[in-house]
Amino acid sequence: MRELRVGDGTLRLIQGDITKIPAGAIVNAANGALRGGGGVDGAIHRAGGPSIMEECRKIGGCPTGSAVATGAGNLPARYVIHAVAPVWQGGDHDEPDLLASAYTKSLELARERKVESVTLPSLGTGAYGYPLEQAAPIALRAALEHLRTGSPPWEVTFVLWGDAALTAFERALSSLAAEAQQD
Repeated sequence: MRELRVGDGTLRLIQGDITKIPAGAIVNAANGALRGGGGVDGAIHRAGGPSIMEECRKIGGCPTGSAVATGAGNLPARYVIHAVAPVWQGGDHDEPDLLASAYTKSLELARERKVESVTLPSLGTGAYGYPLEQAAPIALRAALEHLRTGSPPWEVTFVLWGDAALTAFERALSSLAAEAQQD
């Protein structure tokens, strides 16, 4: 399953480069210092240009489990929402709640900016080591909870890098859709 309608909204899963997908806001897998990095973070800063880093420097930092917003520079979006996922430490250090919070705060910032669409990566599953099979349902639950509110953004698209991420998110979405039908 790669798409699910929720009220007036749509949750979508695609594979690709998040810096190339037009949206009102792009969520960045940021570090707490907002200093740029590798993976999604590096790609967003490279594609968006130096204005994003300039704004990040002014903000200064962001705690784990939260998010902040900047302009999008040269990206096909109005905003970049920098979300900080937890570093995986085995799952006993509040990682699930912090990961859910990073997604929830990102979607709240998108709503506050009245964007209709948002693209998100799989937060924390790269250098931070969060297992994909555990991260995917957390990410998707946060997105589904947001869509059920009926507030913008109404289009929530997870842009996933690689087959493993897409497969993990597809499995999780199918499972969550089955659970919802049983309720």
